[in-house]
Amino acid sequence: MYQWIYKQGVKRRNPLLPAAESFLQETDTWTRAELEEYQLEKLQELVHWAYENSAYYKKLFDETGVHPDDIRELNDLQIIPPITKKILLAENEAIHATASFERLIFSETSGSTGSPLTFHRNLEWDARHRAAIHRGYDWYGIKPWHRNGYFWGYNLDVKKHWKLKMMDKLVNRFRIFSYETDEINAFIKKLKKADYLEGYSSMIYHIAQKIEREDLPIRANLKMIKGTSEKIFDSYQPTVEKVLGRKIISEYGATETGIIAFECPDGNMHMTMENVIVEVIDGEIYVTNLFSKSFPIIRYALGDYVELDTETKCSCGREHTIVKSVIGRIGKEILGEQETYPSFIFYYIFKNIVMDGGEAIGYQVLQHEKGHLEFRLEPHLSDHTRRRLETEIVKYFATDMTYEISEGATFYRDGGKLKDFVSFIETV
Repeated sequence: MYQWIYKQGVKRRNPLLPAAESFLQETDTWTRAELEEYQLEKLQELVHWAYENSAYYKKLFDETGVHPDDIRELNDLQIIPPITKKILLAENEAIHATASFERLIFSETSGSTGSPLTFHRNLEWDARHRAAIHRGYDWYGIKPWHRNGYFWGYNLDVKKHWKLKMMDKLVNRFRIFSYETDEINAFIKKLKKADYLEGYSSMIYHIAQKIEREDLPIRANLKMIKGTSEKIFDSYQPTVEKVLGRKIISEYGATETGIIAFECPDGNMHMTMENVIVEVIDGEIYVTNLFSKSFPIIRYALGDYVELDTETKCSCGREHTIVKSVIGRIGKEILGEQETYPSFIFYYIFKNIVMDGGEAIGYQVLQHEKGHLEFRLEPHLSDHTRRRLETEIVKYFATDMTYEISEGATFYRDGGKLKDFVSFIETV
């Protein structure tokens, strides 16, 4: 029944999806050379399209002396000036293509990093985005209509609550709306027939903690647990795997870029090279979506620090570039008394502790005033680990920063999402 409902929904929403899924199944085994040749072909097509149909890109190219014919190889992409979220907001109408499309799909970002961005996706763009997700599911033996649990959204009003329940029933999904024991027990019962879970990683972890702490009986045979929209801390994994039987895997992307990478069962996040081109400049990611014709996304500064790996040969056999790690949001910088620092320093502080044989620590760092940091840590630390942490803090900040460490702390949610660094300092 659910398969039939799903396929009827595809016909109504986007009939291009099956062809996109079939294509990504074929390209899953392509060589890197084949993938890059395809990327260049689609990049040239996109750049010509943007020049001819987007007032913003026509003006940008003309003012900077760039012509679409100048893009002869992938590295030539660098001659095009990058765009930012600020530009997408300010030049929204001019960026949208003037060409007519059979149908467009309205999209909106969450606005968790500022103002929400609204735009329209053409059907091929939307189909490629969803097909990338479904290919990742297929690596785990999962189909979109399989039974799944959803960790997303709490404190909903009654009307929204029941509307979501009706929608969830149609798509074979169930979700949890609170951390109350009765609600968790009801959720556990539904896990018996679930194929996978997805949602905010912090919520998945919190539920797993409570199940373990209260020794609640659980039976699950999950094929996949996927975390979305939040950083997945290493400290989450032991508890989640012990309680739910699998570790949380990563899916990386954004509403405006589509799915950038998906983690395979062998533990590597493979880039969706058929849909996007990714550049990393001084650690910062720039994304070009090759099918974004209705609202061209070319060299978009997404706002993350990432590390790529083009050398490792994954045991799964895929030759797609590996996203080694998403270090974190660029966001606001850390302000010392004298110097400023990039926020990815925290990633290295806690990574160094693990690499030195220490424990993975769930953490969040807040800055309320210049020259002072508040480290909120989920666990209570051993004396050795605390001294190790203090040594790392001093190594990176020396005397330019004072700090306080709170153990067994609760985390602050910024716009509903859990971030590892939150600055409350307003800068010009």
